[in-house]
Amino acid sequence: MLAITYNRFGPAADVLTLTEMDAPAPGPGEVTVALRYSAVNPSDVKARAGARPGVTTPPFPQIVPHSDGAGVISAVGPGVDPARKGQRVWIWNGQWQRPFGTAAETITLPATQAVPMPDNMTDEQGAAMGIPGLTAAQVVFGGGDVAGRTLLVQGGAGTVGYLAVQLAKRGGAHVIATARGEGAERCRNAGADAVIDYTDPDCAEHILAANEGRTFDRVAEVEFGANINVTTEVISPGGTIAVYGSAQNMAPVVPFGPLLFKAVKIDISLIYILPDKERNACIDRLHAAVNAGELHCPVAETHPLREAHRTHESVEAGRRTGTVLIDVTA
Repeated sequence: MLAITYNRFGPAADVLTLTEMDAPAPGPGEVTVALRYSAVNPSDVKARAGARPGVTTPPFPQIVPHSDGAGVISAVGPGVDPARKGQRVWIWNGQWQRPFGTAAETITLPATQAVPMPDNMTDEQGAAMGIPGLTAAQVVFGGGDVAGRTLLVQGGAGTVGYLAVQLAKRGGAHVIATARGEGAERCRNAGADAVIDYTDPDCAEHILAANEGRTFDRVAEVEFGANINVTTEVISPGGTIAVYGSAQNMAPVVPFGPLLFKAVKIDISLIYILPDKERNACIDRLHAAVNAGELHCPVAETHPLREAHRTHESVEAGRRTGTVLIDVTA
């Protein structure tokens, strides 16, 4: 099979290589998936660049990157229902703690990590379900149903935030999002009841005003460190900050006193290690939204496998308003 590989950290154009390699046969409990799309996430880019704290060399001699993708099961191993052959699936944790991910013509992995796609889910949508989709579902619904509740989505124009706005509105929440420029219109199109510019020095005041002065039961937080003062001001007593990122400030100083006297819960989500019960609940939420035609997953760019470096460069530059894909068959 053809695959994109790297064996050292560095710029995408320097280290990502188109490689011919053997496709492993599925073992017990495994399936092989002929991939159509591989999705590129910021975590994939950071791993390839060597930007993980304390990691100085790649964890495996040769790595096929990327955790997310979509395709068709082409072979099944012992213990897997033979009827799954030919099934359209999307992939989660393709390269988590494994050397070989989805940037290849095929991937072999545990059958549970190949999720059957609903009939009306496109391959492009399926490729966005892994990290972005599951994260969005978890930060919105990790505390239970949101019907009748108020929810703030920080960074609603990002891939996770955009999905989170849609899921929260579908769940019956009143949703305020933060974004700026063209991103504000994206949030409105996703269903946000109001959108506030997160660069406004009076951001917290405007967020509360947009919610008629009420504080928020739950905040889906993309930049914990950068936003913590605003979030602390607008969160309700007993509310939850559902955190999934803090790239701008990985060692934040938190206003513990105000958080303490509001008894705020900080719920950090790392989708790679989500327990099965919670992951399955997120999958059900995502599939239900897709089946209802209420989950739009925009594609920002698509490049062929041989130009995989362009996808990494795009994600690094922040030039994206949706999922960045590799068309493995192109």
